[in-house]
Amino acid sequence: MNLPGTDRRVLISGASRGLGRALAQAFAHNGDRVAVHYGSREEDARATLASLKGDGHALVGGDLSEPAGAADVAGRAATALGGLDVLVNNAAVNLPHPLADTSYEDWTALWQRHVSINLLATANLSYLAARRMIDQGTGGRIVNIGSRGAFRGEPDHPAYGATKAAVHALGQSLAVSLAPYGIAVASVAPGFFETERVAHRLSGDEGAAIRAQSPFGRAGTAEEIAAAVLWLASPVAEWASGTVLDLNGASHLRT
Repeated sequence: MNLPGTDRRVLISGASRGLGRALAQAFAHNGDRVAVHYGSREEDARATLASLKGDGHALVGGDLSEPAGAADVAGRAATALGGLDVLVNNAAVNLPHPLADTSYEDWTALWQRHVSINLLATANLSYLAARRMIDQGTGGRIVNIGSRGAFRGEPDHPAYGATKAAVHALGQSLAVSLAPYGIAVASVAPGFFETERVAHRLSGDEGAAIRAQSPFGRAGTAEEIAAAVLWLASPVAEWASGTVLDLNGASHLRT
């Protein structure tokens, strides 16, 4: 297989801000061409697009919660870039629903929402991207954004923890099935990292408790997560296929 190390065609789901923006910037800085996907935050996504180094990037809006929407996003990204070499499954929802305080109606609706975006959209985009990579015949990379919560539990966000665990398992299954085509699949499992969406939680007592989770005494950064994803998507990382890489500052250790 001949996966290039630069000038790759990269689709990043959920790239309008936060980690998605950091991912897009990291790949663009590497010399890759990026399709910036967004669901509803078009203005933020355009700001991400404008921040990218280099040329040939694209903006692709669409609803990933339905199979047809995922197919439309993948198709338009591949058309805009001339194919797909790398997929980063970053789009996700994380809405609170502690069992004791959530009505059954809200519980079922929120579970459905998490499953449709966090798991099924990841599965569908992975299928659509991998089939293109197989047809291209040059290999490829799929990197999934999972979570530390898949291992330590998420009492107030159980659907988030469960769907991220499923994403890890999906990635490992695809790593085995797609290896003969030169397509490596891996996941990262970040702990708490700072973005504009959660910056308010880093003040006061809650912020101190979050920083104390890690012996480094701080939260992670989106740039640290993006750097690890960039490596997993590189030609030299093929032997890491199937891995779930912990990125949590030693805040949760597993064997």
